[in-house]
Amino acid sequence: MRIRATVAAVTGALALSALVVPSAANAADAHHSVFADIVRAAHAASGTKSGARSVGAAEAAPLDLTFSKVTVNGGKPIVVGTTNTKTVPTTFTVTHAADVDIFADDFELGVDLYRGSIDAPTNDLFGDVAPTCKVVSSTVATCKGQIDVWPQDDFIGNVDATTWKAIGWAYDLNGQDPSDPDFDPSQIRSALQDGLGTTKLQRFSKLTVNAAPEPVKKGRTITVTGKLTRANWDDFAYHGYTVQPVKLQFRKKTSTAYTTVKTIKSSSTGALKTTVTASVDGYWRYSFAGTSTTPAVTTTGDYVDVQ
Repeated sequence: MRIRATVAAVTGALALSALVVPSAANAADAHHSVFADIVRAAHAASGTKSGARSVGAAEAAPLDLTFSKVTVNGGKPIVVGTTNTKTVPTTFTVTHAADVDIFADDFELGVDLYRGSIDAPTNDLFGDVAPTCKVVSSTVATCKGQIDVWPQDDFIGNVDATTWKAIGWAYDLNGQDPSDPDFDPSQIRSALQDGLGTTKLQRFSKLTVNAAPEPVKKGRTITVTGKLTRANWDDFAYHGYTVQPVKLQFRKKTSTAYTTVKTIKSSSTGALKTTVTASVDGYWRYSFAGTSTTPAVTTTGDYVDVQ
């Protein structure tokens, strides 16, 4: 799992307790992570549960900034496989006091994802690159960021295929350096806003089809086989998605539309097999509608010449 800097509230003050830099991230990205964890630690220390509120321990000053119009991946589920990093966009608007300079070198903000409770998240996801913002007015800016999902580093397992919550954070270090032993939390300002929406993470699915024999005489039997598999985040391999309804569909050579011929269920290994009677030239395909944890998938058509 990618680990970010961890910050704890100690005797009413924020103290930097550890800094673990991800091997795939550069120094700026690691710094980006530091801010988010300081904010979370301040949030936990203050006992804030949700909503727009500036947070911090006794010495941390409030930051007058709120988030709105948050989107993650354009509102679509985040579909992740077993190896490749998945990067999806985030967009959001920030409204802040006129004296808050969100473009200062030591100011950071972003939108992350987490599941579980905010005080003790089970897991969280964040971007490897800081967001970019554009000025709308002296107190409003629109921002674009990203969430980077490294399946073999970020995931606990298949339990991560569920609903995640979006949270916005902002931090003004005000000239303070978190890595400095003299780091003074009384000089910093922070804001955290929960309840900004949700998104689903889904396990990437694969589906195959093969219609045989090719060619075939009219009236003879065509056997259509295939397999439905999906990413397993416990062992990072693909396994059969068992006992799932899958539609067998057909399109005539002269047509552009598919029709459903029958619905069958995948076997205990995810295998698919059924038979039909050859009548006209055309394309056979399988189509899976998807579930809450697994996206829909449809094969390309496999052409059979009927003679």
